[in-house]
Amino acid sequence: MAVLEFFYDCSSPWTYLAFHRIEDLARRCNATLVWRPFLVGGVFNTVNGSVYEQRANPVMPKLRWYVKDLQDWAAFYGIRIGQPPVFPVNSVKAMRAALVVEPDGLLPTWSRRVFEAYWGELRDISQDDVLRSIAVDVGVDADELLKAIAEPAVKDRLRANTEELIARGGFGSPTMFIDKDDMYFGNDRLVLVEHALTRRSGSKDQTT
Repeated sequence: MAVLEFFYDCSSPWTYLAFHRIEDLARRCNATLVWRPFLVGGVFNTVNGSVYEQRANPVMPKLRWYVKDLQDWAAFYGIRIGQPPVFPVNSVKAMRAALVVEPDGLLPTWSRRVFEAYWGELRDISQDDVLRSIAVDVGVDADELLKAIAEPAVKDRLRANTEELIARGGFGSPTMFIDKDDMYFGNDRLVLVEHALTRRSGSKDQTT
């Protein structure tokens, strides 16, 4: 089976779109999906500072198109994406929490609920009370979760994922890798990811 790594940060609307489809894609292509939470802000700070320049000095026609394009994709996927009053948001606690709940098999459920809270309900996912509410929704002890995300080992894991993505040539979210070295970036590349996985599966079938 091919291995599909999904590097993601819940603060990105385009990542929410891709997240909404990535599990079904992996299932259709018989690929092993590996979740890789990271901090996109750390990537921007290190290798993609142009993001901040674009936010400070937006090209207005492009910005208007961006808003329409995002809504077109959301309508196509059947999900709701609004404009959170806090943007960009500090997602570090939410992304650490994804790592904390991963051993219990709750990482996808947690991350989906964080995406919905931020992009659908326009809640500030940097706030402890919002994270507590999400924890209750997914059946996690909120006090234990908030305690765990402050552990050095959890912080180190998220930092390591972020540094690894940079080292492997990534520059934003979502970034996907097939079998370690075949990189794809962005929600609109999912069709290429599926094509590559299908092609690899076909090639393996012909050699067996």
